[in-house]
Amino acid sequence: MNQPSRQPLVDQFQRRISYLRLSVIDRCDLRCTYCMPERQTFLPKSEVLSLEELHKLALGFIGRGVRKIRLTGGEPLVRRDMIELVRALGRKLGDGLDELTITTNGTRLAEFVDDLREAGIRRVNVSLDTLNREKFARIARRDQLPQVLEGIAAAREAGLAVKINTVALKGENEGEIGDLVAWAHGAGHEITLIEVMPLGEVEGDRYDHYLPLTQVRSGLEQRFTLTEDTHRSGGPARYWHVEETGGRLGLITPLTSNFCDGCNRVRVTATGQLFACLGGREQVDLRAALRSEEPESALEAALDEAMRIKPARHHFEINRPGAEPALPRHMSMTGG
Repeated sequence: MNQPSRQPLVDQFQRRISYLRLSVIDRCDLRCTYCMPERQTFLPKSEVLSLEELHKLALGFIGRGVRKIRLTGGEPLVRRDMIELVRALGRKLGDGLDELTITTNGTRLAEFVDDLREAGIRRVNVSLDTLNREKFARIARRDQLPQVLEGIAAAREAGLAVKINTVALKGENEGEIGDLVAWAHGAGHEITLIEVMPLGEVEGDRYDHYLPLTQVRSGLEQRFTLTEDTHRSGGPARYWHVEETGGRLGLITPLTSNFCDGCNRVRVTATGQLFACLGGREQVDLRAALRSEEPESALEAALDEAMRIKPARHHFEINRPGAEPALPRHMSMTGG
């Protein structure tokens, strides 16, 4: 058997992998209609990686050249020992790790924002699809907009940079997106718009949710002057400068404009399954490696295998009513 390497992670298409999205839990305190059904079945806690395993796994990636880690869920802040993990990984900042960030729905952000900052977090992504409380409760199936807005305000007050992530939803927030952009920029936040992704079964038809960002951008250009921005965050977004607000607008377009050529990331689920592509079935079991008799060498070999199987691109599409999801797993399982 070939000996595993400690070389930087580079896939067969010569893309260097420097960004890990690590899910710490599949559970969430919201039930967004485009993400999961109301009666979602979550994993038994015994299947989820322990704090120690998550830490070891992250260190393994850092040792192979990953410079940025984003902690995701589900909702990461519902995990009881989440802050302990952030503190442990925060010690690697400046020692192999350039940035440690978190994606959250914001419902518990105000409670933990000081701990996050003290641990080394300097930027958070907050998912927010509407500023209308009634509409928020309908989309998220929970009336928690005030808590989310409180969390965003607390993060700003603590000195954290906040980026708002908004999923464009036909028939829900399409008439509000311009106002969301103006609100975010007025509060000093970036905002990124995202096309709905065909992952997992939900109650309803994703075709009814799908709003192409080509259409959204055309609408925004009736109100704003958009100029292409060369800024890159290390993720899939492409950016535009909004002249009237002075802010930056990101667009993530997995359906209308494939962005895989420059992919620099992999995702690991809370159970330790590495998915080489969000839209693919290619996976490697890192939990088995971590729980083997020789975890260090097994993890190295598993990461080498992940680089061999990472595909050139995903093949998402939503082109007709009633279509099956591209993959059965929910976004809450894979990590945002």
